[in-house]
Amino acid sequence: MTPTKAGRLIPAGLPVLSAVPVLAGAARAAELAGGAAILPDGARFHADPVPVMLHIVGVTVYSVLGAFQFAPGFRRRRPAWHRAAGRVLVPCGLLAALTGLWMTLFSDLPADDTGLLTVFRLAAGTAMAGSLALGFAAILRRDVARHRAWMIRAYALGMGAGTQAVLFAVWYAATGGDAHTVARALLHGLAWGINLAVAEWAIRRTAPGQPVGGADQPFGGVKGSAADS
Repeated sequence: MTPTKAGRLIPAGLPVLSAVPVLAGAARAAELAGGAAILPDGARFHADPVPVMLHIVGVTVYSVLGAFQFAPGFRRRRPAWHRAAGRVLVPCGLLAALTGLWMTLFSDLPADDTGLLTVFRLAAGTAMAGSLALGFAAILRRDVARHRAWMIRAYALGMGAGTQAVLFAVWYAATGGDAHTVARALLHGLAWGINLAVAEWAIRRTAPGQPVGGADQPFGGVKGSAADS
């Protein structure tokens, strides 16, 4: 596969990947609203539903809206929409990351959700929030290249759940059983690692000297002033 084809397939696949956290969030929201049976390990969310509902809202908006920021044709045709969407995505991404960190630290987690998996979740959530903050700071300085890079990394971390679902499906197909505690943690960590590796490839495939600003960039370029980010 040529780099050009790969560069087109990755944005095209993002809406599919984003469907995993969106559908999972919808199922959890229906459970909390009383419209569905309690999912496995769902009792802890009923005890403190506010963080998980805020997390679902943040993840849903960030996943769906963010996927379109990486479609070059869509960005070129609708630059104003692209910049407006960026203003929504940063707070939604921060909401998703910070509520995820809150639940990791303060929820009553089951035994197989602690230990190494907690470390990975704290690292991913912190890195996502930090990437969003750095990306926002970069666009205020009109540094579009760094803004682009940090926003790609933030979205890659936010889409960890989609890649995790794929890896767990492969694990189940290969072994016929659920992953044990350590394997489960490692599969989560591997998913975030894969997403970050793809993100770094996407960042570096822009040739040196190639224009990186304007509407053809994820999460908006600068037009007129830093406030247009």
